[in-house]
Amino acid sequence: MTLTVKRSLALVAATFLALALVVAGGEPAAADPDPPDGASVNLAAAHSGKCMDVISASTDDGGEVAQYDCNDGANQMWRFDDLGDGHVRISARHSDKCLDVDAASSDNGARVIQWECHGGTNQQWEVQDAGEGAIQLVARHSGKCLEVPSASTSNGARLQTWECGTGDHQRWEMELVSSPALPGLFADPNIARFGDTYYLYPTTDGFSGWSGTQYRAFSSTDLVNWTDHGVILDVNADVSWADNSAWAPGVAERDGKYYFYFSGGRTSGDTRKQLGVAVSDSPTGPFTDALGHPLVSAGEYSGQAIDPAVFTDDDGRSYLYWGQGASHQVPLNDDMVSFDAGDVVSYNPPDYNEGSFVIKRGSTYYFMWSEGDTRSEDYRVNYATGSSPLGPWSAPAGVILHKDESQGILGTGHHSVVQVPGTDEWYIAYHRFAIPDGDGTHREVMIDRLHFNADGSIREVEPTIEGIDPV
Repeated sequence: MTLTVKRSLALVAATFLALALVVAGGEPAAADPDPPDGASVNLAAAHSGKCMDVISASTDDGGEVAQYDCNDGANQMWRFDDLGDGHVRISARHSDKCLDVDAASSDNGARVIQWECHGGTNQQWEVQDAGEGAIQLVARHSGKCLEVPSASTSNGARLQTWECGTGDHQRWEMELVSSPALPGLFADPNIARFGDTYYLYPTTDGFSGWSGTQYRAFSSTDLVNWTDHGVILDVNADVSWADNSAWAPGVAERDGKYYFYFSGGRTSGDTRKQLGVAVSDSPTGPFTDALGHPLVSAGEYSGQAIDPAVFTDDDGRSYLYWGQGASHQVPLNDDMVSFDAGDVVSYNPPDYNEGSFVIKRGSTYYFMWSEGDTRSEDYRVNYATGSSPLGPWSAPAGVILHKDESQGILGTGHHSVVQVPGTDEWYIAYHRFAIPDGDGTHREVMIDRLHFNADGSIREVEPTIEGIDPV
């Protein structure tokens, strides 16, 4: 199934202003009542200023939802997922459980709780503009509004649904917490442009030990609204030599075929990671393992065989980069599924860890990589320059992407870069710890601007909460 991910630019712009005012010490500006798909927000009752809260941060089905003093807890952060039919699903970020009208009651005074998401209409809400940047939330099954009973201003007042009116106790003010480029948990994004379309190929995140097995593809014509094309390769089902650890892919096109470079491991026996290559007639797959065995076997080269990336030069020659703990670089043969071992070169700057990526601007090649551990909030991106796709590379030129604690942005890294054709506009896709409660296995994908200085050096990226406008 194909799902289009839509974002509201009006809310993004309004929320940017709100964040700017907060930083400046002013009051938050009202946001447009149309949250971007996948965004996380705080919801404060207009009459009391208190936040919608899952009591005691319960993760149980039936956990009660109330108002409480706003405290930045994950149990006060709510993710909005667009259902595509004028309704949204609202889930608590700490538990991933849905805002639910208990027992699908349509009575006045029906209790509102959290419950495992199941798609019922008692877990679907219409967002209505209530004026002055506030919203009303209307339960789909009953047409009744979410409210604080009796306009209570007390902490712990349990929420309910009631006939919709105009009282402030039925109006909710939103403040954007996070708006990732893709809804959900993804990491290690490889961004590419084929024809007039951009594509994103990330790691599917949220698994202990990064043990996910599936790759997905997303496409966009503006870098903001992304279409999910579903699973394009499952290493457990589609690859004979791997059954987990579907990490950090790279992709390239030649003569109408698309080559998908990926890593995979096994859950038993020799669990070391290896690199493979799959092929498809479409950038959105499905992809088929091209070799039936690894392209780069574990132990063939120093370091771990993960994180493939491909750069294609102006003459059409493609180059493969990979490695954790050591960076290996080699021209690919014309078949795109082999290379000559004698052509492999290495470049290992002092803090190199993983996630290498290469671009060319003018006559200068830029080799970029991630430093630190992806589980660390200090994960970051550095770069060097050279005169060819294989260097020789300069000394590290400086960190260009790192955390911004003032915005709660941590663990920024494992990036890729794309240029808008015919312009000097560049964009960087990367992951960060999911906001607010992410870590090294719960990450989200962002896209921000990448700028060059007049001397050709790369300016430090300014990571944002809300991402970019359409290109």
